[in-house]
Amino acid sequence: MNDQQSYYETMYILRPDIAEDEVTNHIDKYNKLLEEFGGTILDSQMRGKRRLAYQISKHREGIYVQLSHQGDGQHIFKIEKAMRLSEDVMRYLTVKQEGPLPAPRSSTKSSTQADDKTNQESKVESKEKQPIVSEDTSTSGKDDIETKENSDT
Repeated sequence: MNDQQSYYETMYILRPDIAEDEVTNHIDKYNKLLEEFGGTILDSQMRGKRRLAYQISKHREGIYVQLSHQGDGQHIFKIEKAMRLSEDVMRYLTVKQEGPLPAPRSSTKSSTQADDKTNQESKVESKEKQPIVSEDTSTSGKDDIETKENSDT
């Protein structure tokens, strides 16, 4: 099988003044719509609130969401139409990607913080498990003395 598969990435920007639970509802809504229209979700991530390059509808910031999905291409028109009709979606863009499929990650901030904590703990554990290399001359000195004694006899 070929490693280079095609998939789609849709990035959309939500209004910054909506509540966090409403952002989660939007993400779930578009994920369900995508599956209803025949697409397969590979990864869905909320990238967080970021400053825009220019004002959009009097907003200087937006909540970015990245959605990686596969399908026959017919589902894109339908999902983009739903985004176009929503007042909470300021911009959206879908790009066809070629390459290895993205590895799914968690999409909530709390789980990414938990992942960061786990990664920090694993780094500490890996440092503890590494062998400590130090120059201990006491053992090498004994070996030298023993070899001299053996060579003398």
